[in-house]
Amino acid sequence: MISDRMTIIDSHTGGEPTRTIVDGGPNLGSGSMADRLEAFQQKFDHIRSSLVNEPRGSDVMVGALLCEPVNSENAAGVIFFNNVGYLGMCGHGTIGLAVTLYYMGKIDLGRHTIETPVGEVEVELHSPNKASIRNVASYRLTKNITVEVEGIGSVTGDIAWGGNWFFLVQGHGQTMSVDNVSQLTRYSESLRNALESQGITGKNGQLIDHIELFGPPTSTEVADSQSFVLCPGSAYDRSPCGTGTSAKLACLVADGKLQEGQIWRQQSIIGSVFEGSVAIQQDQIIPTITGEAYVNLKAQVLTDSTDPFKFGIK
Repeated sequence: MISDRMTIIDSHTGGEPTRTIVDGGPNLGSGSMADRLEAFQQKFDHIRSSLVNEPRGSDVMVGALLCEPVNSENAAGVIFFNNVGYLGMCGHGTIGLAVTLYYMGKIDLGRHTIETPVGEVEVELHSPNKASIRNVASYRLTKNITVEVEGIGSVTGDIAWGGNWFFLVQGHGQTMSVDNVSQLTRYSESLRNALESQGITGKNGQLIDHIELFGPPTSTEVADSQSFVLCPGSAYDRSPCGTGTSAKLACLVADGKLQEGQIWRQQSIIGSVFEGSVAIQQDQIIPTITGEAYVNLKAQVLTDSTDPFKFGIK
């Protein structure tokens, strides 16, 4: 028997894909997005796996479940996930979601509020393909912490929150090039494993699951910095990473290198660019990230009950 109850719309933001379930998704109740994420994880994790893992998905795919918001005045609720689990927030995914909602006729150009498991996020849709997200408050937890990495040696970086936990490294000695992605991935995986094994965490013992390496941009006319971001599941972010750029902005502010309202242009390893700036409100750093996204697929998800890999290759 073949079921086709789920409808998905795919988009990409700066090259990073987002697959949004827009109809036929699981019923997670009417609680907060954090409560619904827990229900999704406990009862419907097979749906996550079926959409973003092979043979239907890929390691780089980020999924999004479109939800009715708790507050009816908000545009939508969303739960983000990837090939190994769930994300509290996703910057590129929120920009992709906004463009998807516009494509569906659910929002107009202008400002809207999206509910996520880590709080409400404001989105301003400037055009059918360009949006800014006003992210959750971001901050640097620890500056210049050193970790010993097997086969590499001592690596020093900052721990910061931008909606996910990041370890940000500037002086890593790696070649920042898309041709060097395999080595950048190995280096970042070793670094992440060392952080975990040595008990170096985010606030309240939370896992640092994103590694962010920095280097000079391909051109200072294009951007201020280039980054390589390794996500949970060990796929690299094709976009400059919205939450990673937010974490970077928080570190720049803490170092006195970025002022309120000043634009910072962050380039991804494939060359796409996000613009970032911050507002300071009650001593909190509130980042705004601007990027472009494009809808590129609408499809029905077909699930054959006799398919041994209908829930993905885990």
